[in-house]
Amino acid sequence: MQLPRDAVLLRVFVGEADRYEGRPLYEAIVLAARAHHLAGATVLRGPMGFGRSSRLHTAKILRLSEDLPVVIEIVDAEERIRGFLEVLEPMMASGLVTLERVQVIRYGDGAGAGS
Repeated sequence: MQLPRDAVLLRVFVGEADRYEGRPLYEAIVLAARAHHLAGATVLRGPMGFGRSSRLHTAKILRLSEDLPVVIEIVDAEERIRGFLEVLEPMMASGLVTLERVQVIRYGDGAGAGS
């Protein structure tokens, strides 16, 4: 798969405890992105954060949170990402979704060092 140099980054902010159809929401989003043949997805777990409610979620040792912030990042062509937004919308009861333009410098493996 080739990615255009000018692409879009879809960033989805949810809580670790958010669920969709019985599984973690972040997992459901990644599996849906894969099923829609997007270029790739990465899940990042945050040690601390807050959202619309201003309720603090933290992994500090004295107050272990079971709902840490999670960010899913997906980069692909703009039309593919915009099409995926229609799939994403019914999955999310809450959270934050952002889009930003990015330039793809490298995607995938090549005949470079270590191959």
